[in-house]
Amino acid sequence: MTESGMRIGIDLGGTKIEALAIDGRGTELARHRVDTPRDDYEATIKAMVALVHRMEAETGKTGTVGAGIPGTISRVTGRVKNANSTWLNGQPFHTDLTAALGREVRVANDANCLAVSEATDGAAAGVRFVYGVILGTGCGGGVALEGCVHDGPNGVAGEWGHNPLPWPKPDESPGPACYCGNRGCMEMWVSGTGIARDYKSVTGTAKTTREIVANFAAGDRVAAEAIERFEDRLARGLSNVINILDPDVIVVGGGVSRVEHIYGALPKLLPQYVFGGETSTPIVQAKYGDSSGVRGAAWLWPNRRG
Repeated sequence: MTESGMRIGIDLGGTKIEALAIDGRGTELARHRVDTPRDDYEATIKAMVALVHRMEAETGKTGTVGAGIPGTISRVTGRVKNANSTWLNGQPFHTDLTAALGREVRVANDANCLAVSEATDGAAAGVRFVYGVILGTGCGGGVALEGCVHDGPNGVAGEWGHNPLPWPKPDESPGPACYCGNRGCMEMWVSGTGIARDYKSVTGTAKTTREIVANFAAGDRVAAEAIERFEDRLARGLSNVINILDPDVIVVGGGVSRVEHIYGALPKLLPQYVFGGETSTPIVQAKYGDSSGVRGAAWLWPNRRG
């Protein structure tokens, strides 16, 4: 830790990079967003460095730096793997960002960052075992134990997005092709991209997820059917998480987390799929919404084990 006690978090997303500076109590000191330089690795590193410098110039303080990425750092190669922002894969991101800033940087998967954020001072503050779900452009999952990242020896703990959709129906098998090389991954069904893809596949009409959700809220029957399919698939996927991990709480973040209907629907759907036919697992919306990832990245310094 620096003497200032300031922590800087950077959330590297597919469309935007957000930086946040907080003090030791979690009070926001500065925040900025820039567009992600898609498909340009070197420009991505430069943009993140520029954001850190901007935070420090604005606050007049030097802070620790944590970064959340849509992938993980391989313990075998030291390079990024499993990122749906595919231009990061195979790159020595941790090494390059550390060298560019001239100081140690802590890096974690963005869903792990969400879980840490919400376990620290969010919707699951003080809860021992938090499972964080990101439903956005992609679909991620992460684990926080006692407020600290748990990523496992392979760096993939909690990554449910690239497991297959459980109990697929005839029209769901083998499922759409995923960038990871497999078919029918959860990410292709319950992400924002997946909802829009499913709607077009069923109706022949292209709409954004935002439009589908707005039409659902307005009482549109076709949109309601799309949301119903989405919620059932989400319940099937989360039932596997509960069967294997049985977390104390599941926190949902990402753009799709703003679909309020899911928090009433999931408790009714999950008992159909969870082993034993019952579930009392709370399913809650992330307190900090789209900012949970960047807050969790900032909290990596005092909270991450090892």
